[in-house]
Amino acid sequence: MIIRKKTRQIMVGNVPVGGDAPVAVQSMTNTDTRDVAATVAQIKRLEAAGCEIIRVAVLDLEAAAALPAIQERISIPLIADIHFDHRLAVACIEHGARAIRINPGNIGGPEKLSRVVNAAKLHHVPIRVGVNSGSVEKDILKKHGHPTPAALVESGLRNVRLLEEMGFDQIKVSIKSSDAMTTVAAYRLLAGQCDYPLHLGVTEAGGLIAGTVKSSVALGLLLADGIGDTLRISLTRDPVEEIRVAYELLRALHIRERGPELISCPTCGRCQINLFPLAEAVERHIQTMTTQLKVAVMGCVVNGPGEAREADIGVAGGHGVGIIFKHGKVFKKVPEAELMEVFLEELDKAESSKLKAQSSR
Repeated sequence: MIIRKKTRQIMVGNVPVGGDAPVAVQSMTNTDTRDVAATVAQIKRLEAAGCEIIRVAVLDLEAAAALPAIQERISIPLIADIHFDHRLAVACIEHGARAIRINPGNIGGPEKLSRVVNAAKLHHVPIRVGVNSGSVEKDILKKHGHPTPAALVESGLRNVRLLEEMGFDQIKVSIKSSDAMTTVAAYRLLAGQCDYPLHLGVTEAGGLIAGTVKSSVALGLLLADGIGDTLRISLTRDPVEEIRVAYELLRALHIRERGPELISCPTCGRCQINLFPLAEAVERHIQTMTTQLKVAVMGCVVNGPGEAREADIGVAGGHGVGIIFKHGKVFKKVPEAELMEVFLEELDKAESSKLKAQSSR
């Protein structure tokens, strides 16, 4: 059983972060924030997939001014990501950002940072102190030689102290590296030195495969240690994929479960159906489902129902025909050409039935 490290709790909009709150799943848009329609459309897709907090890049005052129009059309809290310019940070707070992400040490000096902190206090907006291996201060790098775990922690805590010295404690911290094990060591060290909520991530993790593996290794080890209050899986990919990976990681650790669990076989010489597109279609289809069904996609009608008998509903292919089964027993035989369509319909029926059963309790 995983025992969470107890951290302070802050509120990002209506989402509690830290304390006893569930580990929250975040992502970041890759649209031009000034394009309200495109940004809202992407966030809506992320919401449907289970994203609970969304971050947007704010490059100029026009982007900051777009925040109210975005926030009023979405259901999850919006975090503004700002680099260097304190005016943008203040503008985002005044335009309704539910939190901001900055590196306090590079926002322009004490006077300018004070303006940001005063605005955050006035509007009750928390600040994420975001440090990564590319933003470690020169004197710390000189001391440690390169962005070691100790260097990342020293940089993070230095920036936290800048806020604390101004009487601000609504803080979340991240110290990310593109190296998985550096990330693990840094967060373990940081978790022993502060009780602020921690946002986990491996920065610049890579594409779908490399990014998923690196992030799962690093975040899996940390979460298993009870470290982490929010997370983002950073992928060079459609950000919706980040949400899928995040929830599968949390499910594997028995931390959180959202939507169906997919069981699918890797195929072998017994498979007589083109299973890959069917499995991919089912995986996409269940991503916006919320009930905890167990769904199986198997390549063989001989072994499929038996190997996946614990599944609520499953499909197995054969030669020109497939079967749909429930709890290990054949429910229906379907021609291969119709198998995908019919199975997706049955999936929707299964979710609808489960939702009805839950509402009647």
